[in-house]
Amino acid sequence: MRRKDREMTEEFAYTISDKCEWAVVSMIDPQGLPYCVPLSIVRNERSIYFHCAKDGFKVECLRNDPHVCVSCVGDTCRLLDEFTTEFESATVRGVAVEVEDDAEKVHALRLLCQRHTPTNMAEFDDAIAKSLSRTAIWRIDISEISGKRKKYDSHGKEMKFGRSE
Repeated sequence: MRRKDREMTEEFAYTISDKCEWAVVSMIDPQGLPYCVPLSIVRNERSIYFHCAKDGFKVECLRNDPHVCVSCVGDTCRLLDEFTTEFESATVRGVAVEVEDDAEKVHALRLLCQRHTPTNMAEFDDAIAKSLSRTAIWRIDISEISGKRKKYDSHGKEMKFGRSE
């Protein structure tokens, strides 16, 4: 990381991955070209789960080369009196694995739904019964995570080196 003064702890980076609305997962396509896609994710310890169709270009890319990089963005704030933005982000590197075990798939889907649609959990079991067989679940096993932040305190001074108010 070039701006070491904005580097945050691993715990901070996990917090950002947990609260981001969606994340962008980058991969390499079968022709060796970059490809990225925004996804709804959920983290469970040192793994990130997402769901998708069983086939498609993303799945083709992941089966060809499972190494991925995930970008998560937390809170942002454009400053109106300066040419800058406050931000917090996390970058995750890891290997994507297609989940085959039904119990793990249901666990991952439950975590995803609890995070993204918690008010609809009463319908979860019916939805699983209808769609589990046609839903793919991928797990990204995290090998590296880092966090970064640019934030100002109430006096307008940038809080570097992980400083908080």
